[in-house]
Parts: sequence; C-alpha cells; structure tokens
Amino acid sequence: GELAYVNATLANWLDYDLAEIGSGGLRLTDIVSGDGASLLTSITPSPGEVTTEVFDIDLRMRTGKTMPARLYHKLAFGADGTPGASRTLVISRARDERADPQRAAEVRFMRFFDHTPMAIATVDRTGAIVRANARFAKLSQGLGADGKSIFNTVNARDRNLLVAAINQAAQGQGDIAPVEVMLDGTKERWGQFFVTSVEEDEREAEAAIVYMLETTERRALENQINQSQKMDMVGQLAGGIAHDFNNVLSAIMMANDFLLNAHKPTDPSFQDIMQIKQNATRAATLVRQLLAFSRRQTLRPQVLDLGDALSDLTMLLRRLIGEKVKLDLVHGRDLWPVKVDVSQFEQVIVNLAVNARDAMPDGGKLTVRTSNVTAEESTRLAYKGMPSAEYVRIDITDTGTGIPAEIIDKIFEPFFSTKEVGKGTGLGLSTVYGIVKQTGGFIYVDSEPGKGTSFRIFLPRHHPEQEVAVVEPAAANGAAKEAPAEAKPRTDLTGQGTILLVEDEEGLRSLNARGLRSRGYSVIEASNGIEALEALEEKDGAVDLVVSDVVMPEMDGPTLLKTMRGKNPDLKIIFVSGYAEDAFEKSLPENQQFAFLPKPFTLSQLVAAVKETMAP
Repeated sequence: GELAYVNATLANWLDYDLAEIGSGGLRLTDIVSGDGASLLTSITPSPGEVTTEVFDIDLRMRTGKTMPARLYHKLAFGADGTPGASRTLVISRARDERADPQRAAEVRFMRFFDHTPMAIATVDRTGAIVRANARFAKLSQGLGADGKSIFNTVNARDRNLLVAAINQAAQGQGDIAPVEVMLDGTKERWGQFFVTSVEEDEREAEAAIVYMLETTERRALENQINQSQKMDMVGQLAGGIAHDFNNVLSAIMMANDFLLNAHKPTDPSFQDIMQIKQNATRAATLVRQLLAFSRRQTLRPQVLDLGDALSDLTMLLRRLIGEKVKLDLVHGRDLWPVKVDVSQFEQVIVNLAVNARDAMPDGGKLTVRTSNVTAEESTRLAYKGMPSAEYVRIDITDTGTGIPAEIIDKIFEPFFSTKEVGKGTGLGLSTVYGIVKQTGGFIYVDSEPGKGTSFRIFLPRHHPEQEVAVVEPAAANGAAKEAPAEAKPRTDLTGQGTILLVEDEEGLRSLNARGLRSRGYSVIEASNGIEALEALEEKDGAVDLVVSDVVMPEMDGPTLLKTMRGKNPDLKIIFVSGYAEDAFEKSLPENQQFAFLPKPFTLSQLVAAVKETMAP
C-alpha cells in the first residue's frame, strides 16, 4: 500500500510537495477517501492474468478536501496467482463536467455508490459477486472472504437463508424479507442483508442487488438493554413475592409465638412448634435474599477498610473452602475506605467463595485480591455501565471448571442454578448482585471453561469530607433504629397506652393486635389509611402511637403519615413493611420522624419496638 512513485501532476492536485512524497511514508489510504482503497485490494485474479480495473473514487487532498477522479488500476499476476511487485495506477479527472455530462453523471453516481454507509454488491444466480462498492470490499476483507462469492461472507450456519433470498430474486420475486445472519470470521459479527431483483433483461449477468448493514453493535446494545430490563423485571417480581411472603411469614411467626407461650418445653407438641419456628426463620432468610436481589432490603452501611474486613473473614473462609483449596489473600497498599453494610459484604464474599469451592472438587486455588482503581484506570477498563470514578476493586479468582459461555449471562438471575436438586437455591449470585448494586457498586465476571472464573467487584471510594456529620443511617431520615434480628430479652415488655394498628392483611392485623393487647396496650384496628383517619377523628386524636403498614390500598403509609402529622405534629409512628425503608422514604417529606420495623418480625420484636418508640 505504500506509494512508490507519484508524478508532479498528481502531487499538485493533492497539494503535496513532490520531493516530500518521493521520500516515502505516504500510503494509498492517505490519498484515497473513505473505503476506496479497499476496492484496489479486493481484486481476485486468475494465474498469469494482467488486468485493468476502472474505479471512480474520491481523492483526499492534503487539506482534507476531496476531489472526484477516475482511477485505472493495472495489475499483473504471476503464474501462481500472486500479485506482482507493484501496481500501476493512472488517474484522470474531468476538468469540465459541462463538456461531458455523461461523465459527470457517472461520477456523481459512483460517489453516491461508494460513499453510502451500506455495503452494496450485485451477484449472479450462484452468488458470485459481479460488482461491489468500497464498503462491501472493506467488509469482505475484514471477514477474510475471497471476494468471489457473497456466500463466503456469511457463517455456514446461516448461509442457506441468504441463498434462499437470492434464489427468490433470481426468479423475479419482489418484497423479499430482510435476512439477518451471522457473518463469517473469527469474531462474532452480524449483518442484515436486503435483497432485490434486477430487471429481467439483465438477470443473466446479475440476478440480484444485495445491500448489507452490519448490526453487531446494535445487537450487542439490544442484548444489553434486554438483559438489563429482564433483571429489573425479575427484581420487581422477586421484590413483590418477597413482600407478600413477609406478610405470610409474619402471621406464621406471630401465631407460633402464641403457641410457644401456651406450651411448656415438656409438652409433646413443643418440639413440633419449635420446628415450625426454625423453618419460618429459614424461610425469612430466603426472603431476605430475594429482597437483596431486588435491592429492596434494609442496609446499615458504615465506613470500612476492606483489607481489615477480609482479614477478619480469613478463618471462616478457610473452614468453608476446605483443605483441598488454597486461599491466597493479596491486599493492595493504602486501600481507600468504602461505605458498605458489613454483614452484607461478608455475605457477598462467602457466597462467591463457596461457589468457587464447588467449582474445584479436586482442589485448586482461590485468590482474593484488592486494589485501588483511579478514575483514569476505570476509564481504560471500559466496563459496560460503569462510569469513570474512583473505586476499590475486589477480584475473587478460582482455578475451577469455569462457566460455559451459553449460561454466563444468566448466572445473576434468581433461582438459576447448575447444581443438583437440593444442593442450592439459585439465590447465591442473585443476592451478591443485589447487594453490590444497592451499595452503588458494580460486578462483572470473566470465565474460561476448564481454566477458572474471576468475579470483579468495584465499590465506590468513600470520601469522608463530603459528609456533614456522621449519623446513623436510620436517623438520617428521622427513623428510629431497626429492631435487631432477635430482640434481647427484657425484664418487662408490658406497657400502657392506645395504639392505632393499620394493616390491610386481616389475619396478620388480628394477630398483631392480640399480641399488643396481651402486653397491656389498648389497640384500635384499621384496614387502610382512610379507616385509620376516621378512627383518629373518633378518638379526637387521643392516640399514643400509630403502627402502620406501608403498602396499602386507597391510602398508603407515607400519605397517612403526612395527613396525620398535619393534625398532630408530635404523633409517634412505626412503619412495618416487607420492603426496605429506602423503598418508600423518597415519598416522605424531609425531617419526618418515624421508626421502622421490617417484616417478618416476632411478637417480642414488635412489643420491643413499640415500647422503645413510646418511651419519653
């Protein structure tokens, strides 16, 4: 492609100094605009042939302007069909288009033909290419095709689709449906072919005109959007299921507490009741995993040094992965702080470590590596969806069996599992995905079957100077602290006062009311926000505490809070919900005080939260 010689006339046209060109360094692609140079390298010779091809192209001048020209390309091929040592290019330009209107029309057409962003070729009945524009010539070379047959540009798997379309065109049929096929080559590329028939009297030499657009980027973007939408939809479904299950589990756990209070450990049925309690607690754990995936769980983030957190986990990880697997922790120097929920972060690491162990049944090596990632480095990494910023990176790499390419896009979906029935719920990686996303981070996976898998987690760097004051996450929106997973035993959980209980699930409402009454409280029940306001009016506002569900028909919890606070600014309220408080705090006015109790909860947790909130 290097220019060996240029005469003075062409140098003058291109605004180059002849001596400068003669010194070398200028290539054909420097003086031919667009994809025109691809036309010259797309010629497929016969052995010993001397051929001259004629092309109408645009020359590129030194200033960047273009100039239409006709190029006569003479090329001699050896007996073995290889090109000779040099090619001769003779270029002419139409000085006066008015004197030769036909030539001017040809130039205009060829410029349009070669500069269109669509690859165009005419083919005969066998698919042999008769003529092609520059874009098609470039495409063929990029695919490694020989340029003789259009079918060579298409992967063998999809080739019959294009053959059928060209056969239809050869028979004179119109309105042939576009064909989207995989292109041939080492990388996965896609193209959409539009085939039209030519006039009947020209059909012997040329059976069809084929237009092609490469759709690789479009398909990749569509797949990415579809995957993102699917994950969001599955997340909403999982969150909705979790919310409804939390209502059911709350009723089971509350009724179970009543049974435990009514039976002594020596009763024959006591162990059965305890079995119900244990299984309800296990179900609540699965529901929390669904909420983690849907990013609707309650997080209690705190500033953390990942190096210290991982070091604290070392003993647990060694026990989990067993003696066959070697654990290697490689910490980066001076790691930046991050702000995460410690218990949730530990769950992420443990889940990934257990999966890595299961992928190495015969033993192997598990490496956990941490490092800082600057904004410039994150830009160079160019991970999809991750903006340029400062991150702390955790790589968890195993030497196991790897993940097959056909399922790697599904691994973060809930209930997707490759393990045997009973060996896993399929919620592990979906939980990891949800926790990382809710923390504001990103997670990516690289895997090669037979060699191992790497999960790469990027957590945003925490900047302490951006926080005005260090406050409890719940206090930031005025909430009281969430009740612990298992309330500590209190010497006295009884109390006095009037509680307005708002819950649309009748069974759960009656159980909660029964539990509160058993501890000495007076309870007014309401099934929705409107009934609650009516009950408040009847009592002339003489209510000490409102315990309300968040998601209810007719009037939801946040709307109820605004209305009640308008009448009594000092009214105390506890929200209970199967969702996290983050799911509804945006609909609350700023600086509103409220407590939050996540479902499912036990009787002791409910009365503990009530007593704590009502305390002066």
